[in-house]
Amino acid sequence: MGRVTGRRPVIRIAGSDQNRRPDTLVVEEPLEIRVNGQPLAVTMRTPGDDVDLVHGFLLSEGVITSPQQVTGARYCLGTGPDGQNTYNVMDVVLAAGVAPPSPDITRNVYTTSSCGICGKASIDAVRTQSAFSVADDPLRIGVDVLAKLPDRLRAAQRVFDRTGGLHAAALAGADGELGIVREDVGRHNAVDKVFGAALLAGGVPAAGQVLMVSGRASFELVQKAVMAGVPALAAVSAPSTLAVDLAAEAGMTLVGFLRGETMNVYAGAERIVT
Repeated sequence: MGRVTGRRPVIRIAGSDQNRRPDTLVVEEPLEIRVNGQPLAVTMRTPGDDVDLVHGFLLSEGVITSPQQVTGARYCLGTGPDGQNTYNVMDVVLAAGVAPPSPDITRNVYTTSSCGICGKASIDAVRTQSAFSVADDPLRIGVDVLAKLPDRLRAAQRVFDRTGGLHAAALAGADGELGIVREDVGRHNAVDKVFGAALLAGGVPAAGQVLMVSGRASFELVQKAVMAGVPALAAVSAPSTLAVDLAAEAGMTLVGFLRGETMNVYAGAERIVT
């Protein structure tokens, strides 16, 4: 749709020099997610891969576990001031017999690009029960392979090169080769897009895979990884205490501060081959 980036004027100051010029920025727009015609959530995202996004979102919420549980996902008519469709409303139709989302996960406020679980009706609903177990996943990955993942992820960020304002997420195998890569202004959206694409490709549960993220490892990202059956998560920045607790509880490997050959292993160290 060509709406991933936009141009805005900026005054560039460098010492005593000033000049006015256009700058390329990442687009941030709301996406209203509806299920069977009923509003469920609004998330602030970068347009693109929206079908992946809604599938990943519903997977992470425990609504679906396979692509066959969705019979359709389409944009609804949401018009802007010019009367044109904004493509910011998407309705997902669940297959017959698939239970609709619980009212407990309905957002009372919109989901910002920096927080994927803000506004949950109940914090208890965050600890969603996963259909997949990661504790017994036989994945083993070398520290030399992990050390290469941040640079490989950065090299795959095409839009970041133009804007400098996007998070990224990717699935990688034990050999360190990246599979699905997605970018978004929200780190949780980037992860949802990755898992939605994996789900549609028949790659969920994502056994034997590592989720690599460009930011910090929050509770919500660990939760999403558990829901997708991913046995390991690696982040370039810090995890939170709750993220570490959930990873340990689920039997997931959690690596933080992955920068070059240095890293901190917070949970599941038995999968790391030194």
